[in-house]
Amino acid sequence: MSIHPTAIVDKKARLADDVKVGPYAIIGPNVEIGKSTEIGAHAVVDGYTTIGEGCRIFTGVCVGTAPQDLKYKGEKSFLKIGNNNIIREYVTMNPGTDEGGVTSVGDGNLLMAYSHVAHDCKIGNSCVIANTGTLAGHVSLEDKVIIGGLAAIHQFVRIGKLSIIGGCSKIVKDIPPFSMCDGHPAKVYGLNLIGLKRAGITKEAISLLNKAFKILFYSGLSVRNALDNTREAVESCAEVEYLLDFVKASERGVCRGGE
Repeated sequence: MSIHPTAIVDKKARLADDVKVGPYAIIGPNVEIGKSTEIGAHAVVDGYTTIGEGCRIFTGVCVGTAPQDLKYKGEKSFLKIGNNNIIREYVTMNPGTDEGGVTSVGDGNLLMAYSHVAHDCKIGNSCVIANTGTLAGHVSLEDKVIIGGLAAIHQFVRIGKLSIIGGCSKIVKDIPPFSMCDGHPAKVYGLNLIGLKRAGITKEAISLLNKAFKILFYSGLSVRNALDNTREAVESCAEVEYLLDFVKASERGVCRGGE
């Protein structure tokens, strides 16, 4: 273990033997940090926070401090960060609000400088949040999501897997999986073709998704009718079924094209 002499690490904190803690960092009593994780200078890790293995926490990061929620009255809540995450300068993450509430971050994510993850958010694996991207409370990101810089996500919004959101976008409805979205408020501009190809999605599935997108997001039909028409007109595959189930389950409504 390598702890800079100016760092303050509470005696009750549990750090793996090879954790590195930089100058003036502060580690609270209820923190647990896994193997090969590095905590940068002036970072603060507090609250009931667990950080997995192989993470890199850069200068000025502040994670695990009390949620920015007026409902919070000191309840015991948690922040759980997985393995191999890169958390860049001055990122902030808060734990859940209610007793036992959890904010969770999966594995292999990149959170760029000044991005924010609010209370009770759920982030999957291999996501990227660019500089100053902001997640309000209870936002969920599925796997391999990319959020552009300065984009703001409204509370309780769901972001579907393999979607990409343009910088400075305003997200007030769910973002469908596999989509490319942008705008203020955001609209669907088609499939995230580059992301789909990188993920190994077959040409046949991409073709079927393209047909489904045209009906779901550009036909002008109500969501219910668009779902019914898509099931009738588009051959089923795993990706199309995933898309349809995501749209059907939406409570806030789903971003569509031309709204």
